[in-house]
Amino acid sequence: MRTGCLAVLAMSLSAPAAGTGTPSPPNIVFILADDLGYGDVACLNPERGRIPTPNLDRLAAEGLVFTDAHSGSAVCTPTRYGVLTGRYAWRTRLQSGVLEPFGSPLISKDRLTVASLLKRRGYHTICIGKWHLGWAWPGCRSDLVGLPGAGTSPPATAEQKNAWASVFSKSIPEGPTDRGFDEYFGTDVPNWPPFCFIENDRTVGVPSDWLPSEWLRVDPVYRHRLWASQPGPAVPGWRFEPILPTLVERACLAIARRAATGSPFFLYLALTSPHTPLAVNAEWRGRSGLNAYADFVMETDAAVGRVLGAIEASGAAADTLVIFTSDNGCAPYVGADELERKGHYPSGPFRGYKGDAWEGGHRVPFLVRWPKVVPAGRRCAETIWVGDLMATCAEIIGEALPAGAGEDSVSLLPLLKGRDRSIHEAVVHHSAGGRFAIRQGRWKLLLCPGSGGPWTRPTDPVATRQGLPVIQLYDLEADPGETTNLHDRHPDVVERLTALLERYVREGRSTPGPPQKNDVPVDWRGSGRRGAGG
Repeated sequence: MRTGCLAVLAMSLSAPAAGTGTPSPPNIVFILADDLGYGDVACLNPERGRIPTPNLDRLAAEGLVFTDAHSGSAVCTPTRYGVLTGRYAWRTRLQSGVLEPFGSPLISKDRLTVASLLKRRGYHTICIGKWHLGWAWPGCRSDLVGLPGAGTSPPATAEQKNAWASVFSKSIPEGPTDRGFDEYFGTDVPNWPPFCFIENDRTVGVPSDWLPSEWLRVDPVYRHRLWASQPGPAVPGWRFEPILPTLVERACLAIARRAATGSPFFLYLALTSPHTPLAVNAEWRGRSGLNAYADFVMETDAAVGRVLGAIEASGAAADTLVIFTSDNGCAPYVGADELERKGHYPSGPFRGYKGDAWEGGHRVPFLVRWPKVVPAGRRCAETIWVGDLMATCAEIIGEALPAGAGEDSVSLLPLLKGRDRSIHEAVVHHSAGGRFAIRQGRWKLLLCPGSGGPWTRPTDPVATRQGLPVIQLYDLEADPGETTNLHDRHPDVVERLTALLERYVREGRSTPGPPQKNDVPVDWRGSGRRGAGG
């Protein structure tokens, strides 16, 4: 079934589409923001938004806006896994949360990624920014972590310095350049150690002392560190403010360099903003009039504008597919209550924040510009998720995905070309706490009490409510804010969606094709930790 569709679409790509020419093959630039809420993009939240985002608004006006797009999870690592593999990360060992500092690789060596797919079709593949998918760090884990007490940074001992010198002077296998990318530059996780840049498979410099304690402050209201989240080794003089500008500069240089060759390239630009550290540069501090997070959103918008400018300056804009999205919703601990009091709602009309199974945890901006294919000024309300990148790229280059790749990915190409039809039977959501939800049409079923997430805001009434129902069913057409639980009124819908989720888990895929195996048993009914299941 998949192969036949691919063949038809490959033929259609070889000739101009009606009214538009289709580049063959296009450059592909995929920009992933970090913790940017759906309502943080002004054009998506005109009534409840207060942060100007002129560059993202322009990108939306010049292309297609998906208004029902979702991240692969309500937190970071699993979404990044889904982007690059087209597979839900809850099929892996990562059943909740994110990879720990110095964690081992989540993408297996034999798994096809978007980068390796495109690379074998002649694309030059580039990854710039936040990785957070694990490496095979050399040396002993205790040599790397050995963390001091929270909020303290004593001088590093000679033993620690020697251990770090040994580890960080070696190449680091199993990172981006071993998962399909020709080149990499970025920071693994900006708020976690090691505090340094990494280029290809080596650190830029050798971390030789603890990150200064001034970067480990805890917010007194949210009890969360808005700078670094973990102490650890840092290169001398490390600061957070230069991270975003440096990543953007490297991206712009890469675009100019690769466009000049005339050969296609794939750039996966994983921004580190507006996630903590809230390292707003001087030009942007106070610009929003709201708080530091809002300032950082404005700086992020400007960063995207620089990348779009580089594409246009390279002369490749007409032949470049640009996708902008986010890895999950806005984090509640960056001052969400303060923003709401000032009239800005980072989740727009939706309930919940980062980590939640409610919409605000995983409904994200998804903007697409491809001048020769995508008509400008359109909106699409079909339900999609970020992992659809894999099947989309496969159809663009006319390649059939093998049975064991992109098991949850469906091509967006028909929607990009203006067709109005559902492409997913259903889409599965996953909270930071490992809880499941499934969406089909107007209906959304949550198998968890409350939000399913690990964080609550100080003013969140759910935090003080007892006896929450374990099953929640919402009609998102009538109730996008998920305020009225209908599970007791529509038991047939609950039964149908539960059976569908069970099948997706059991068969190892949610798309047509032969059943596949999950990496571990999946406890889809319970806590999300390993247990009985497919």
